[in-house]
Amino acid sequence: MAITDIKEFAHLTEADVEALGRELDAIRRDVEESRGAKDAAYIRKAIQLQRGLAAAGRVTLFASAFPPAWVAGTAMLGAAKIIENMELGHNVIHGQWDWMNDPEIHSSAWEWDTACPSEHWKHSHNYVHHKYTNVVGKDKDVGYGILRMTRDQPWSPANLGQPVYNAALAAFFQYGVALHDLDVEAIRKGEKSLAGTAAQAKVVGRKIARQLTKDYVVFPLLTGPAFLSTITANATANLVRNLWSYGVIFCGHFPDGAEKFTEAELEGETPPEWYLRQMLGSANFTAGLVMAFLAGNLCYQIEHHLFPDLPSNRYAEMSVPVRALCEKYELPYTTGPLWAQLLKAQRTIWKLSLPDRFLRASADNAPETGSERGTSARQRIAETAARRARGGWRSIVAA
Repeated sequence: MAITDIKEFAHLTEADVEALGRELDAIRRDVEESRGAKDAAYIRKAIQLQRGLAAAGRVTLFASAFPPAWVAGTAMLGAAKIIENMELGHNVIHGQWDWMNDPEIHSSAWEWDTACPSEHWKHSHNYVHHKYTNVVGKDKDVGYGILRMTRDQPWSPANLGQPVYNAALAAFFQYGVALHDLDVEAIRKGEKSLAGTAAQAKVVGRKIARQLTKDYVVFPLLTGPAFLSTITANATANLVRNLWSYGVIFCGHFPDGAEKFTEAELEGETPPEWYLRQMLGSANFTAGLVMAFLAGNLCYQIEHHLFPDLPSNRYAEMSVPVRALCEKYELPYTTGPLWAQLLKAQRTIWKLSLPDRFLRASADNAPETGSERGTSARQRIAETAARRARGGWRSIVAA
């Protein structure tokens, strides 16, 4: 069973957790007090770059009947969509730049270039996911309502198809995110009214219609004779953005070491305990400057979950003291190469499509999550070190 006593799993006393919370608060204060012109210049340059790539891509696609122009225009448009989705949309709507008081770069006004209405995303992501991170039954991101991501979720015959559902979710990720806040599970349980759902569905439908009209009617028509090649270019750019977004998001909470929690853990949870749950429930991946930028700096998912409303360009800086705190309190700092983190998440999806009787580990000591009854945080650190020593993809497949 997922973690029910986070302090026991982490082998920390109540005083330890309080002290950890104070040290994380200090990191937050340092960044809040040092935000300024350099950060504002960063986000404005990011917006200029994104808009420049989008405009150049759209112009180039006027010649998209010529294959090299199709490739160049699609590449620029795909990059622009990735930057808009990850570094701009995700982070602006989180309120990371509200401190600038710039109405153009404010969470209350930003509407992003994706099928999900920003207001719906603020509830499903900013509130539900970040408040209940990796709490089974509360955080709808644990499986997106269609995937079994931990042995704590009961198996059903429908799970046999989850490798197929997973591939479809990756390819059409923006639509999965758009439908996320409708919460099909709550409707099925009778916890949500059909009238409320219908109203939400209308808003989603209007946003999807706008996106489809823009990408598959208006911009292709503007290119005249290159109508069909512009459509294929736009579809390819959207597909690339979807696959990249899916990969980054799934590396944040589903590789080995990103722990899951029971609802019992939420009872009386204090702010320092919330910090601790975010640290244990999130995972990073290693990235250079360009990859980090394209990932919206979500390669620092641990730091993002600790401080979701602080500017993303400061996560690399914050990762140094956060990692030091993990070492000080003997907590896992889950990270690894992008390919390895993604492969671990995919392995979990494929393995958990099967009933538990075909699996070796239990819900207390499985690679994808453990509990205080099966493994402790110290054991997790030792196991991770051992796997790194073995190295390579074979150690991931064999786990």
